[in-house]
Amino acid sequence: MTDLSASGTNDTAQMGPDRIDVVAIGSAIVDVLARASDEQVAALGLAKGSMALVDQEESDRLLAAMGPATQASGGSAANTVVGVSCLGGSAAYLARVADDDLGQVFSRDIRSAGVRFAGIPERGGRAALDGGGTGRCLVLVTPDAERTMSTYLGVASQLGSRDVDAGLVGQARVLYVEGYLWDLPAAKEALRGAMAAARRTGAQVALSLSDSFCVQRHRDDFLALVASEVDVVFANQDEVALLTGEDDLEAALTELSGGPALWAVTRGAQGSVVASGRERVRVPAWPVEAVVDTTGAGDLYAAGFLLALIRGADLEGCARLGSLVAAEVIGHLGARPGPGLRELAQQVGLLS
Repeated sequence: MTDLSASGTNDTAQMGPDRIDVVAIGSAIVDVLARASDEQVAALGLAKGSMALVDQEESDRLLAAMGPATQASGGSAANTVVGVSCLGGSAAYLARVADDDLGQVFSRDIRSAGVRFAGIPERGGRAALDGGGTGRCLVLVTPDAERTMSTYLGVASQLGSRDVDAGLVGQARVLYVEGYLWDLPAAKEALRGAMAAARRTGAQVALSLSDSFCVQRHRDDFLALVASEVDVVFANQDEVALLTGEDDLEAALTELSGGPALWAVTRGAQGSVVASGRERVRVPAWPVEAVVDTTGAGDLYAAGFLLALIRGADLEGCARLGSLVAAEVIGHLGARPGPGLRELAQQVGLLS
């Protein structure tokens, strides 16, 4: 497997000056965020802390019941590549949006963050014929900063091989894919093709397991992928437990790290653990004054970790940059980093 951390800038030179640090494939979603009590979440029939796919009718029902809300571009893999770009890396994003107001919001936001994005299909083009609008995720944030998400995918549910730009995939140093896409048969096949193409060009493949319920639905697929097709896996402790059936983290990591993949496992306030073979690196959570909203914490941890890996950091350095970026995003509402993220990482010595 390609080891991007083994020789730092030498690997970058071998891969050529036009390589893109991280190319991600995901569901383009606009987040609609509102604060709610535990009782309100329960009254709406939602499982606190979960991510559920809903149809447009259910999404409309929940939206009508939400209180005052803010709107921000989101989507798991999109959050990650925005984080990479804000840290000074190069990034591109492959996804589907519709030619509607939310599609315009998403396209404008991700481009303004410095991420290459193909943008909105021409009016009356394929998206209009297929029907549906740009995806949206209704996020209820409870006082403990936990988020409960109800996602209407819209045209994102139609992501397929025709939406994956082979040229961009071929330029990637790392191809990053989100596990949520395994809910979509056409997207799953597109990802398998993109992962094979990335490996042919010497890129690493990184996978986010995305969500505990997603792991339950696709456990066998994920186990097969991490055994042979994936170089870096991002997960939280609950997802690892579901994947292995082991409640003890060390027992789960012993089972998983016998394969070729590097595991980066987040543990909330307990920090993160990185496992590679028999090696274990434990890094505490970065201090934060107040946890406002945990939306995007795992996505931004992946951003920091991957960029540090690409730049030649050791595993502790990767986890520390991931922890810093995650701490920044949970300090405010929304899943995208605030201004000055690169400068913050430079001030604490995690980026040159």
